[in-house]
Amino acid sequence: MPGALMHVGAAVTCAHGGPATPTAPYARVTLGGRAAITVAASYSVAYCNLPAAAAALRCVAGQWLSGSTRVFAGGRPLALDTSPSLCVPNGAPLLVLDCQSRVTAI
Repeated sequence: MPGALMHVGAAVTCAHGGPATPTAPYARVTLGGRAAITVAASYSVAYCNLPAAAAALRCVAGQWLSGSTRVFAGGRPLALDTSPSLCVPNGAPLLVLDCQSRVTAI
C-alpha cells in the first residue's frame, strides 16, 4: 500500500499516546533536510500512558514490520506512514500523527 516516507521529526506515538523517537535514522538519505527512516530502525517510546495496573505492559520500543517495496536506502526498505508496526511488550501499533507528504512510495 502506498504511503508517505518517514523521516526524523515525524510525529509518532505508541497507541497509548507515548511519544516515539527513532534510534537509528539513515542519514545518507534525507527528506526535507531530515534523515530518512528504514524498517531496520527501532523506535524508543517514552511515557506510555497505560494505567498503573498495567505498568509492566507499558510500551518501551516499537518497530516497523514492513516498508516500501520499490524504494530502498542502504539496501533496506524505507518506513511508510501506512506500514504496519508493533510495540514491545504489549503488541500495540505505532501511530503516525504527522510526517512529510511530498515524497511517497509503494
